[in-house]
Amino acid sequence: MKMIQAIIKPFKVEEVREALARHGIEGMTVTEVKGFGRQKGHTELYRGTEYQVDFLPKVQLTMVTATDEVDAVIQAIIDAAYTGKVGDGKIFVSDVAQAVRIRTGELDHDAL
Repeated sequence: MKMIQAIIKPFKVEEVREALARHGIEGMTVTEVKGFGRQKGHTELYRGTEYQVDFLPKVQLTMVTATDEVDAVIQAIIDAAYTGKVGDGKIFVSDVAQAVRIRTGELDHDAL
C-alpha cells in the first residue's frame, strides 16, 4: 500500500476529486494548508499599500491506495490539477506499513 499526498491549487480540488473517483479512489482527506515553493509568495495591493504574501493557500489531498494503482492515481492528479503555471503543486508517495478500519478491525487492503 502507498500513501499519496498531493498539494494543489484550491480551485482544482473538485476536478481532482472527480478524476480520482473515476479511478476508484473512495476516500481521501482534504486539508487547507499554506506554503511556498519556487514561486516564493507574491505581493498584493490592499487599500493602496503593497505587502508581501509569503505563504500561499493550497490544498493537501491525502489518500492510501494499492501499490499497483499508484501510477494511474498520480497521472489522474496531474491531468486534473495541471494549469501550466508556477505553483501547480507537488505529489509525494510513501509506503504504508499497515491500515486498520477502526469500526470493523479490517486490516490493510480490506481497510481501504
